[in-house]
Amino acid sequence: MINSWLTPSHFVMLGLQLAFAIAHSGGAALRPWAEKHIGARLYRICFALVSLPLAVILIIYFFNHRYDGLQLWLVQSVPGVREVVWVLSAISFLFLYPATFNLLEIAAIQKPQVYLFESGIIRITRHPQMVGQIIWCFAHTLWLGTSFTLVTSMGLILHHLFGVWHGDRRLAARYGQAFEMAKERTSIIPFLAIIDGRQSIKWQEFLRPAYLGVGIFIALLSWAHPLLLVATSRIQW
Repeated sequence: MINSWLTPSHFVMLGLQLAFAIAHSGGAALRPWAEKHIGARLYRICFALVSLPLAVILIIYFFNHRYDGLQLWLVQSVPGVREVVWVLSAISFLFLYPATFNLLEIAAIQKPQVYLFESGIIRITRHPQMVGQIIWCFAHTLWLGTSFTLVTSMGLILHHLFGVWHGDRRLAARYGQAFEMAKERTSIIPFLAIIDGRQSIKWQEFLRPAYLGVGIFIALLSWAHPLLLVATSRIQW
């Protein structure tokens, strides 16, 4: 068959991503209503109980099916590619988990708040998670080179591009003119606002414990990556 490479896992992954996108973005859209009726802490707990299991399922399924489908290219033996992939992956996590997050609020120990940030990594891009996800997808698609990985990356990037629009819309609804002013001083495309003079990097803003925590997390993830592959392979999904 001509399309024998188009395994069901391609469509399963897209379905899982759609379910996660609906739960995650839908939950974010419901935040103002939910916080008003059940409180910020209980909302955060409910949001996490829905989003985190779906995220774990996505990760496990991706690990177990990453070589499915058509092998579009194979560059793993090319000198320097492994190092490039690891460096890009590390950079992606610096964007994916910026120091604007308060871990105590994420865990609902402190009351979760919505902030209008314009410091640290936000000076580079207003949507660091989107940028980090694109870098991660590029690195892993380059390394694996399969149609399944390409489809997964396309789904993730589309979700994060939607998140750019959705996130700006929610901030505009909450902060109004204050957000419009912050929007004028920042950019979605990395470094664009710095290049055209609307913004400047203040390196002292990166000297925060949270960035050290991200660095430690990256080092631990690098060490544990082979163990994660072995552990997920034992789950028959």
